[in-house]
Amino acid sequence: MQAPEESDGSSRQRAQMPLAARMRPRTFQDFVGQDTILGPDKVLRRTIEHDRLSSIILWGPPGSGKTTLAEIIASVTEAQFVSLSAVSAGVADLRRVVESARKLTDFNGQRTVLFIDEIHRFNKAQQDAVLPHVENGTVTLIGATTENPSFSVNAALLSRTRVFRLEKLSDADVMHLVQRALQDSENGLGEQNVGYVDDALERLVRMSDGDARVALTALEMAVSVATTDDKGRPIISLEAVEDAMQRPALLYDRTGDMHFDLISAFIKSVRGSDPDAAVYWLARMLEAGEDPLFVTRRLIILAAEDIGLADPNALMLATACHTAVQSIGMPEGYLPMTECALYLASAAKSNTAIVSYGAARADVEGHLNEPVPFHLRNAVTALGRAQGFGQGYQYAHDGQDHYVEQLYLPDNLRGRRYYVPSDQGIEKRIKERLETLRERHS
Repeated sequence: MQAPEESDGSSRQRAQMPLAARMRPRTFQDFVGQDTILGPDKVLRRTIEHDRLSSIILWGPPGSGKTTLAEIIASVTEAQFVSLSAVSAGVADLRRVVESARKLTDFNGQRTVLFIDEIHRFNKAQQDAVLPHVENGTVTLIGATTENPSFSVNAALLSRTRVFRLEKLSDADVMHLVQRALQDSENGLGEQNVGYVDDALERLVRMSDGDARVALTALEMAVSVATTDDKGRPIISLEAVEDAMQRPALLYDRTGDMHFDLISAFIKSVRGSDPDAAVYWLARMLEAGEDPLFVTRRLIILAAEDIGLADPNALMLATACHTAVQSIGMPEGYLPMTECALYLASAAKSNTAIVSYGAARADVEGHLNEPVPFHLRNAVTALGRAQGFGQGYQYAHDGQDHYVEQLYLPDNLRGRRYYVPSDQGIEKRIKERLETLRERHS
């Protein structure tokens, strides 16, 4: 039997869809990228094609193919396929899907595949609502997320699914999709016979940063603003690409993975004494809209944790930077932050503050409530003086080099050394002074 032709209404409706939606692949043969998980011999590909898919979570950046893959699954599976968006769906919607799935299974044994887009936006109660039905097989879950599932999906639900990581598309993959859209006369721009100047498509692909949806949307806009040649066909210029892209979108979320990844890269670059990397990651965060005071607070912590007494000026500069940004705000606030980041990255490094405190804290926890030696206690009352408070204390400034040898720790911790100065920067002089004092008065 011949398939019915598409109605004029359906054709018009499809023509009004965005290019990215019209060009969405519908088979594995058209799917581009992700060969590490979707190659012909890969487990995920085989289980989909044999309709034996178990619950999975697709984790990857925007435009990497998560929703497209879900729609391909919907087209090849014999199961009922239901799609929900975590942005708009609630527990009531989940219950309706589960009830429908249960009735369908009872009626003819057919399975239900439930696709939840942006599953990281489901709260704990919503994830808990779907958990028992995934566990007992009432529904097979496909979750899609741009966030690390380890942080955004409940451990119980995560343990009942398998996570597949989708990578950002390569420039070659995106170029393939762009060229396909230009040549496809049915769903793409093929009928317009679009031309382009040298480097225009390369610029569009590069600015898309591995996001197929961004690339195809920009292509469609570039064609709409393109000038025409003497034959009336649109010619995409570099200016048209720049106009369509406006400004490359920086992938960022103040509470998501990219927030933590970028600040981690920034901290490690400063700690690793790489000022070039430090200012790059600083710019990445600020240009994406990060809270500048979050960055300045990290600079203060960096100054104390990773530079410390090797260069005590670092902490003062970081604190001044925080105050300066509070006073002047953005965008000019990037200047003191850049100055501070460069100084901290270039400064001598020492982590003795965190190491010393950690060693002292271990003894605080291991030797609870050690008494303060009597000679260090204040003899401010008659009772205290009668008990010997303050007796035997030696005033340090009365000694040679303003130093006297006496016990300052609890007696049970006599001789402990928590602070071991490094040989870096100013701390090298501190180390030499302490060693001289201890040798001279030992």
